[in-house]
Amino acid sequence: MGLLFTMTCVLVALAAFVSANNLLFLILALLLATMMVAGFISRLSLAGLELEFLLPEHLCAGRKLMGRIVIRNTKNWMPSFSIHLAGSSDCGLALPLYFTVIPGGARIEAPVELFFARRGIYRQNSFRFSTRFPFGFAERRIQVRLLRDILVYPSIDPRPGFEDLLVALQDDMTSFYRGQGNDFYRIRPYEALEDAHHVDWKATAHTGDLQVREFAREQEQAVAFFLDLDVPASQAAWFESAVERCAFLAWNMAQRGSRVRFCTQDVDWQLPEEADVYSILKYLAIVSIRRGRPLAAAQDRNVFHIVFSAYPERLLEAGWEFGGANTRLLTPDSESVGAPAAGH
Repeated sequence: MGLLFTMTCVLVALAAFVSANNLLFLILALLLATMMVAGFISRLSLAGLELEFLLPEHLCAGRKLMGRIVIRNTKNWMPSFSIHLAGSSDCGLALPLYFTVIPGGARIEAPVELFFARRGIYRQNSFRFSTRFPFGFAERRIQVRLLRDILVYPSIDPRPGFEDLLVALQDDMTSFYRGQGNDFYRIRPYEALEDAHHVDWKATAHTGDLQVREFAREQEQAVAFFLDLDVPASQAAWFESAVERCAFLAWNMAQRGSRVRFCTQDVDWQLPEEADVYSILKYLAIVSIRRGRPLAAAQDRNVFHIVFSAYPERLLEAGWEFGGANTRLLTPDSESVGAPAAGH
């Protein structure tokens, strides 16, 4: 409509100058005055609008969340009409909003759907108010920038293969923490030097070989995560995947009541004594590759370890041991291995 109105003004102006007809000049003046009034009213409609973005306490990438938008019209004497609100690609606002009228001096609050595609700190929180009021000739816009940082955790939702990895790790942990407790675990062949009190004579008679009853260990299960930050630039995509898997596994292990230790070259936290799972997620939200960082001490053999490393041979040189029942190693070359191949 704005283009049609502009072309009409141009045609009337040409006709007025060519014919020198006073009536056409009056019509041209009326058209130009209408355009100026429309622009002035549009500017007044957008003036005095303030924006506040209310976010949940915890934000995760790749998950749709609900937040709230608060708009205040600080003009006590004039309402704002036909207001559109849209956000930049990094602000998290998934869909634009439309307000028919915002009364003068009013405060309007509306729920909004949020979506952040990646982890990290979002600083370019730019929003745009726009309107075509009153005649729809042209769209007038103003930019609003919120001076705040938004911290977004890595995704804790399962990606392809994540749930299978979690189940496999839980099976490995259950097997590692089996012992001589009160909860029956399985019947297995007798091993040398074991206590004969645990021999299951019925199973022995059935199979012809000594069989023992095995029970789950009574101690609380614990898992230690080690994320190696020394990753080559060529493996940056794998590092992002490792961060997401680490966040997913740490979140699920903590939710299941396991004791968690989280280590990198920068931090070493015990949960829940020294930190909580949100401390891990906040760290993983901003962690980045750190070349040349010294390695942590070798792992405790009495704890199940999940290790993410692009250089497992460096861990071996530092005294780490792989291949046992207490370690699961994840590298760029294989999603999950018990030990690095020779020369890896």
